[in-house]
Amino acid sequence: MDYKGSETLAGPRPEDMLPATAAAAVKVVVVGGFGVGKTTLVGAVSEIRPLTTEETMTQAGVGIDDLAGIEAKTTTTVAMDFGRISLNERLVLYLFGTPGQERFWFLWNGLFDGALGAVVLVDTRRLEVCFDVMGRLEDRGVPFVVAVNTFPESPAYSMDELRGALDLDESVPMVDCDARSRGSSRDVLMALMQYLYTLTTYRETQ
Repeated sequence: MDYKGSETLAGPRPEDMLPATAAAAVKVVVVGGFGVGKTTLVGAVSEIRPLTTEETMTQAGVGIDDLAGIEAKTTTTVAMDFGRISLNERLVLYLFGTPGQERFWFLWNGLFDGALGAVVLVDTRRLEVCFDVMGRLEDRGVPFVVAVNTFPESPAYSMDELRGALDLDESVPMVDCDARSRGSSRDVLMALMQYLYTLTTYRETQ
């Protein structure tokens, strides 16, 4: 058989291959309201080329998607974002970013399956959009940390003020975050892993 001229199927890029030393993989979801920076965080921290499902916003969202405070936003995630980061030689995190609009929340059920923990991204200009998000995590029993994404035009509040406004339990970690920064986003994930470790240790001693 003559294969001349046929296309060669390319395999994964070397940089996308799972490290040979990886011994454990953990699923983490990145959640939050519409436009808080979930796609940005996953893209900034992922060591592989991230998968995104961003589409240009259309008239279908007019009157449905709340653009207050984010009027310049022109794209939206319609399914999920996906990325991967190795926290060390043995531990790998698979990151799943959820769509923020309520009309896409039916997709959350599948994305939450098997998730060990979550990052809730918060925009201080629109704190109200994260209440339903945190409620869904609490209903499912998914531990989470809150990451306050620092937008240049966002009002500044102390962590105590934000914790009170969010009615957040003292045991839930809150951290500052610049979702555009790989280092800052990695620190958020490290905070989540530390929190999950603390919860596991506590349960084992009970």
